[in-house]
Amino acid sequence: MPRGYTWADMELRHLRYFVAVAEEENVTRAAARLRISQPSLSRQILDLEEELQLPLFEHNGKSVRLTESGRVFLSEARAVLERVADAVKTAKAVSSGQQGELHVGYAPSLTIKLLPRALRLFQEDASGVRVVLHDFSTEEMLNGLREGELCLALLKRPSNKSLHGLAFEELQRFPVCAAMNRTHRLASARKFSLHSLAGERIIGYSRTEYPEYHEWLTSLFLPLTPPRIVEEHDSSTSLIAAVEAGRGVALIQKGFEDLAGPRLKVRALDPAPDPVVVGFARRKGKLSSVAERFIAALKRSS
Repeated sequence: MPRGYTWADMELRHLRYFVAVAEEENVTRAAARLRISQPSLSRQILDLEEELQLPLFEHNGKSVRLTESGRVFLSEARAVLERVADAVKTAKAVSSGQQGELHVGYAPSLTIKLLPRALRLFQEDASGVRVVLHDFSTEEMLNGLREGELCLALLKRPSNKSLHGLAFEELQRFPVCAAMNRTHRLASARKFSLHSLAGERIIGYSRTEYPEYHEWLTSLFLPLTPPRIVEEHDSSTSLIAAVEAGRGVALIQKGFEDLAGPRLKVRALDPAPDPVVVGFARRKGKLSSVAERFIAALKRSS
């Protein structure tokens, strides 16, 4: 045995050599199968036996038979090699985008049509990949991307400042709308504009969790009088409930009616302001093949 040889020096090749000799019961045939020289194989087997301090074979010239200890070790060696083969197969499947897990942040009110279609297309293409969805605020999504908790985030275009270190790609544009109680005085108006909302109580999302929403509202009303925001909510569910209760009007995007259902009246603005831009944010640099395939599904759905 080479000087300094230790248990840590045992490699997978030692197990493969041992299994080949055990199955062939002949060192010469095993060497031919492994495509190595017979003396080298014999030396490796002797090193393994000395390291284990166990006789694995009964040697009789070139013919060998397993000892009782050898039969036990053969079973364990095969199990190790099979486990390694499975690990390699799984790693390759993940690398090729056939298996794995993908964490995606999303804003429900913005992706109510886009996301279900994308998920269906993606599962048809990569059924072995589990998509884990996270209903996060914009700040939580951007932080999740930077910290590696999320791979992608579906959201309204953030400001350039908040996108520091991240990339954003547009998927869809939606007209700006107003959501109100169905009995609101403006629900049946012939024409509905931002001027119509002068003096109206505006219900919006939380400034802390959705700062870009408030930046958007401010820019939307320029050069008009800034909106009078009377309530802030941390979810679309609570915002819808407040509007339905008649506590105010919400400025949202086309498609919000699919989330609210018949509970609210959703009116497009005329003249139309700049649309709401929805897309995905990600870390800069190369993405995994799984993420690339999900992006392809998003683009096909938009």
